[in-house]
Amino acid sequence: MDALNAALLALVQGLTEFLPVSSQAHLVLYALITGQDYQGLNFDVILHFGSLFAVVTYFRVELVTMTRDWLGAITGHGHTPNAQLAWLIILATLPAGVLGLMFKDIAEIALRSPVIMASALIGFGLLLGWADWRYRGHRVEHDLGVRDALIIGFAQALALIPGTSRSGITITAGLFLGMTREATTRFSFLLSIPIIAAAGALSSIEVIQSNTAIDWTVFALGFVVSVVATYACIHYFLAFIRRIGMQPFVAYRVILGGLLLLFYL
Repeated sequence: MDALNAALLALVQGLTEFLPVSSQAHLVLYALITGQDYQGLNFDVILHFGSLFAVVTYFRVELVTMTRDWLGAITGHGHTPNAQLAWLIILATLPAGVLGLMFKDIAEIALRSPVIMASALIGFGLLLGWADWRYRGHRVEHDLGVRDALIIGFAQALALIPGTSRSGITITAGLFLGMTREATTRFSFLLSIPIIAAAGALSSIEVIQSNTAIDWTVFALGFVVSVVATYACIHYFLAFIRRIGMQPFVAYRVILGGLLLLFYL
């Protein structure tokens, strides 16, 4: 892989990983436009670690506070709202983690179809638009309970379907539960951390076992571009989400899904 292709792939990954538009669909679209093959598991791992580094850096203050209060709670030093939020993120991670281990290979083989991806883009995009229009409320992440966390967690497991968008489906679930746009987006981003970390760790084991040669210069470039693009995406998405809402992303998903259907049908 040349440096330009690596940088462009990292840019696409970073800009779409946390938007409700499916980064996977955009990587497929990139391959269609450029004629480039799939970049390979090892480069994919690097890009996801770049996104992980960016989201951890962005929410570093919240993560330190949550970790401190969570450790305090389990050692008997009081239960705070931040400790509760940490428990809810752990709880919401379990459904996707368990179902991902059970059905990841099946989903990648049976569901890895451009038509399924395009249909998921359109269908779950319209669901996002409906939730944003009809059910959006005033709850914030500290108002969530166990039931809410499980609902969002099982929604996250739907991201096994290509084209769904992990951030898109968790934001949608939060909106259906009456959360504000900003709160459900923050919770979705925090919820991504354990999932991306776990998936990256498992993929890293596969890469190590494969003994694949690695171009460290290209991979370093991909990592840096992924970090910068992801950080910028998170920052501006959170800054403008109250004003722009979800409907522009819904329209974009429908258009992109329609283009993919036209190409593959």
